[in-house]
Amino acid sequence: MSSLTSIPFQKLLAASAAAASSSSSSISPLKSLLLKPTSCRALFHPKPNAAATPFGLRFAASFTAATSTMGDVAAADSAMDAVQRRLMFEDECILVDENDHVVGHESKYNCHLMEKIEALNLLHGAFSVFLFNSKYELLLQQRSTTKVTFPLVWTNTCCSHPLYRDSELIEENALGVRNAAQRKLLDELGIPAEDVPVDQFVPLGRMLYKAPSDGKWGEHELDYLLFIVRDVSVHPNPDEVHDVKYVNREELKELLRKADAGEGGLKLSPWFRLVVDNFLFKWWDHVEKGTIKEAVDMKTIHKLT
Repeated sequence: MSSLTSIPFQKLLAASAAAASSSSSSISPLKSLLLKPTSCRALFHPKPNAAATPFGLRFAASFTAATSTMGDVAAADSAMDAVQRRLMFEDECILVDENDHVVGHESKYNCHLMEKIEALNLLHGAFSVFLFNSKYELLLQQRSTTKVTFPLVWTNTCCSHPLYRDSELIEENALGVRNAAQRKLLDELGIPAEDVPVDQFVPLGRMLYKAPSDGKWGEHELDYLLFIVRDVSVHPNPDEVHDVKYVNREELKELLRKADAGEGGLKLSPWFRLVVDNFLFKWWDHVEKGTIKEAVDMKTIHKLT
């Protein structure tokens, strides 16, 4: 990784104030902090030898954007649910380009700010799990009221992000993404790892999409679509999930009708709707026939923005 590393904002502000009040030192405290090699987390996180925008430009853009919104962070932070706030600032999403090459990593918070998405074209890796039981019913979840993006919308079984850690960066056979899916099924739905073995997930395809949530927050993801057929024990985490239900095809079609008509305020997540409209029912045929691997297409990235 680069020796240019992150400095907590408080230190930057203190160093900047010290630099303004004294000009006797040949190197300002701010510069000494910025140039000092440390093991801290990078403020902007390029992958070594990334072939994207030159590092200097990306660092400068990220630094300027970060410092210009420091006051906003505190306000947004105080309004968030404590669990969601922790995840927003501790989780490091994997930044990718439109060809699914890893180019760095960034906080979940920054990856979901539409301002950052638009200004820096931040695109991060994601996955969407579609879990069917032995009756070929699809497990859906309604996102919790405290979710920062798309609260209370109905969506597929589990939707989240692989994190920037060794076990979830493994590209071969999408193993990193499958490891992340197993982790989040436990976190969100209380599904034990032994109920969803990693080798039972079938990555069917990838799609790229962008979707604003409420103007401030949104998604810009390269999403792996994972199918699995298992009977599982479900114990939803209320910090993540408001409700769950299994649906057959006809019940899902009725949900679609209600969402389109706006009945009862029912809403579907944009990524789930994209999968439903483009892939789900033909892939459901393969699930029921036991031929799901015939539907696999991991060479194409479907750009559905």
